[in-house]
Parts: sequence; C-alpha cells; structure tokens
Amino acid sequence: MSGVSAGLIVLLLLVVFAVVVIVRTIRIVPQQTSQIVERLGRYSRTLDGGIHFLVPFVDKVRANIDLREQVVSFPPQPVITSDNLVVNIDTVIYYAVNDAKAAVYEIANFIQGIEQLTVTTLRNVIGSLDLEQTLTSRDQINAQLRGVLDEATGKWGIRVSRVELKAIDPPHSVQDSMEKQMRAERDRRAAILTAEGVKQSAILAAEGEKQSQILRAEGSAQARILEAQGQARAIQQVFDAIHRGKPTQRLLAYQYLQVLPQIARGDANKMWIVPSELTDALKGIGNALGGTDQGPTGRDEDEWVDTGERVPTAFEETALEDPARALAEARGEAARSSAEAEGHRKGVTGGTHGFPADPPGVPSAGDPSAAPEAPVAPEPPAVSQPPVAPEPPAPPTDQPGGEQHP
Repeated sequence: MSGVSAGLIVLLLLVVFAVVVIVRTIRIVPQQTSQIVERLGRYSRTLDGGIHFLVPFVDKVRANIDLREQVVSFPPQPVITSDNLVVNIDTVIYYAVNDAKAAVYEIANFIQGIEQLTVTTLRNVIGSLDLEQTLTSRDQINAQLRGVLDEATGKWGIRVSRVELKAIDPPHSVQDSMEKQMRAERDRRAAILTAEGVKQSAILAAEGEKQSQILRAEGSAQARILEAQGQARAIQQVFDAIHRGKPTQRLLAYQYLQVLPQIARGDANKMWIVPSELTDALKGIGNALGGTDQGPTGRDEDEWVDTGERVPTAFEETALEDPARALAEARGEAARSSAEAEGHRKGVTGGTHGFPADPPGVPSAGDPSAAPEAPVAPEPPAVSQPPVAPEPPAPPTDQPGGEQHP
C-alpha cells in the first residue's frame, strides 16, 4: 500500500510539473500589445500579438507595453511670461509607443520623462511671449511644444502626436482687469450694434416716409388733374347750355352787373366812378344791341322756358359769339352809354362837377354823325389822369331829355 501511495504522489507531481512547463512555454499576446522577452537576463526578442512559445525557466517576459495612443494630463505648472507675470498652465499630451524595446531599455520611466520635458519646454516657449500673446497664441504654443517633445522622445521609442493647453490662468489682479476690459469691449460692441440698429431703423423709416410722400404727391396730383378735368367739363357743359339757350343781351348785361361788385371788392381796385344815369346806360345797351323784353318765342322772357328744342323766330338766325368777345363789346357799349349820359348831364347842369370830360373818340349824345352801332374796344377809366378842360355848356332847352343841338 505504501508503494502505491508513493507512486501516485510522484505521478501527481509530474502532472503538476508538466502543467507548469506548458503554462510557461505557451504565451498569448493581445493585439496592440508588445512583450519584451529576456533569456538568461539578456534581451531576446519582442513578442507581438498572437501565440508564442518560450523556453521554460530560460525565457522571461520583462515588460508588457501597450502600443495604443495614450493620454496623460499633468497638474498646472507655474510659468513666467516675458512681462514678468506668473500664469498657471494645464497641459494634455497625446503619445504612443512605436518601439517597445527603446521604451524599456532607453529610459526607466518614460511617463515621468515626458512630464518633466513638457514642463521645461513649456517654460522655454512661454518665457518668450507676453501675457496677451500667451492667451491668443495657443495654436502656436501647441505646435512648438509638439515639435520639441516629438524630437526629444523619438530616441525613447515614443511619438508625441498632439499637445494641448487645457487652461491658462493669469493672476487674480490681471483677471479682474481682463474682466473689466472684456466688459468694456462688450459694452462697446453692444453700443455699436445698437447704433447700427438705430441707423438701419432710421434709414428704413426715411425710405418709408419718402415712399409715402411720393404716393401722397402722386395721389394729390391725380386728384387735382381729375378735379381740373371735372371743372373743365362743367364749364364746357355750361358754355354749351348757354349757347343752346340763346342768351339775350339783357341777360348778359344783368350778369355783367352781378360781377361788378366782385370786381369792386378786389384789392387792386381802389376807386370806381359809376355814372348816376346807370339806368339810361343799360337802356342804351339794350337799344344799341337791339335787345327786347321778349324771349326767342315772342312771349315774355320771364315766362319762357327752355325745352331744348330750336324754336323758329321771325329774326334771322345768328351765330353765337365768344363769351369773352361779347363781354368786351358789352363793356364798350356801357362805356359809350355812360359817356352819352354824362354829356346830357353836363348840358343840363352847365358844369362837370368834378367828373372828367368825355374821353377822346367817344361821340356826344347830340352828335348826329355818331354811329352808336359801331363796336369800340373798351378802355378802363384812368382815375389818376388829370381832368381835361370841359366843353362850353350848351344853352338850356325845353326838351325833357336835356338833348343838345349843334
């Protein structure tokens, strides 16, 4: 029994030894990982990802190196700028091991070496810049740090892919000044934007006012044009109606007398001389023009109503004259009749009594050679002219009309 037990123990030991040998012989390396193998204390080889076999108790794995990109962040480092200001800078470095043997045998701790090299390079770069350049030149600082670190860590089998300045903290006094400056800058920009907005608003308001004034002016012009056209049509219709109604000289004289007060009220008319024999003058106008008291139908003019039809009369049909010409002729007839009446009055009273003599070219009432039917262009009485010497008075007669005989 003792022999069997001893054999089992030996067999068990052999199995355990075989398992240990197998475990130490077979080595499985993960992807993106390298292992440094030493044989009897010396570098033997570098194992990459996959299965490998080692000589048990002879080969030994010295280090396991991760070949993926690593990120390391260092604590804030105080750095002095060229204008003697101390700033605290946080840096972040991205690196990767591309030579596992150099990373193991060229430097004892490459992480610590990268940290110290970063601090030294950072102080060298920031020392040549002032605070404003340090705050505004991060890309330039990152590029300089990356170039220096990549060149220095190349012999360690390490490649620095990127360096970032995570934070740049100036002193508190400088921070307060910077905050005030930034606040003033923001206020200035806000004022500029507000002024630009007010400017654009004023421009738009002016453009709108301009367009509205243009539209109002166009509307006013159109309204005046339409009003003038309406007045022209109304005048034309009145003129046509007057022509169709065949106005008599009495009507024209009556309308002339209605207009005289309006003329007298004008600012340019300072003094008017109206003869006392105005009734005789009007009768003279009617007699001179051949006017009657009857309308075109032979009835009384007050009873005549215009029916719009042409009524035959015993008189020859005459063409209507221009209203302006008819008015001028009426004024001329009124002037001549006034002159005749004035001549009659002077013959009766034997003096002028302050009235001017008959104007030259106007025949007297007793002159048989005068032709009252001939129209003469009227002339307004000149008040400012000096009076002409009066004619010698005629001897009184027994005739009631006060006519003078040659």
